Amino acid sequence: MAEPKFGPAGNSESFAAAGFKKSEDAPAWLAQMGLTAFEYQCGRGVRCGEETALKIGAAAKQHGIQMSIHAPYFINLSSEESERMEKNVGYVLETARLAVPLGATRMVVHCGGQGKLTRDRAMRNSHENVKNILRALDEAHLTGCAICLETMGKKSVLGTAEEVCELVAADDRLLPCIDFGHLNCRTGGHMNTREEVKALFDLMENTIGHERTAKLHAHFSHIEYNDKGEVRHLTFADTVYGPDFTPVAEETAARGYAPTFICESAGTQAEDALAMKQCFMAQTEK
Repeated sequence: MAEPKFGPAGNSESFAAAGFKKSEDAPAWLAQMGLTAFEYQCGRGVRCGEETALKIGAAAKQHGIQMSIHAPYFINLSSEESERMEKNVGYVLETARLAVPLGATRMVVHCGGQGKLTRDRAMRNSHENVKNILRALDEAHLTGCAICLETMGKKSVLGTAEEVCELVAADDRLLPCIDFGHLNCRTGGHMNTREEVKALFDLMENTIGHERTAKLHAHFSHIEYNDKGEVRHLTFADTVYGPDFTPVAEETAARGYAPTFICESAGTQAEDALAMKQCFMAQTEK
């Protein structure tokens, strides 16, 4: 039976503190910690060359690290401006091309802002933009990387659990990226109990089916929030905002799911990813 994967988004501060300077060294470092995933970050743009990507990908394969990649933050799926829609496609194609030498099989994409549009119109635009992106990937023969649409932390942007599930349900090639910290932010702290996690998983199964729910992509971190949603990412040292990973681990283990859990803590993402893995393993031993 498949098991969940755990790893960081980008490199922890401790990676550099240990004397490492190149991301191609990350897979071996993560493997010796007991981690099994790594999400390469292209949030500010795709800036990694093919030679470097090949080295990272080879090291990941050698050390049993599952690779994913985060597309640029500039993507706005709700836009209806032709220039912006073309740029959305361009950013995804750029990321997909880099995913090949990295060996990444999942690409995380943000949904984008609502702006002055109604929520319904923004969702209609998002459906159209996603179709355009999938069509472009098909035409470019870049179909080896599943697009994972992410739940978002600010209330002013698209990305509730319901909205992401609706978008993902439209095509079997899509997966949800459930960011539990983001959902905790936009619900004012209501992604912090076993019952709340159970309701989320039930929603997903009822919308996109068991198979895709069971292999969901997930982000997790403690995040400060206010009445508008997300403010900033924290570490597991936070005891105020949460959310707590234990309810997620409990419900994931109970259902036999095998997600990829990527930790986005602020500087301690590898260490906190290991804490998540240990928490999950404790649930399976009960």
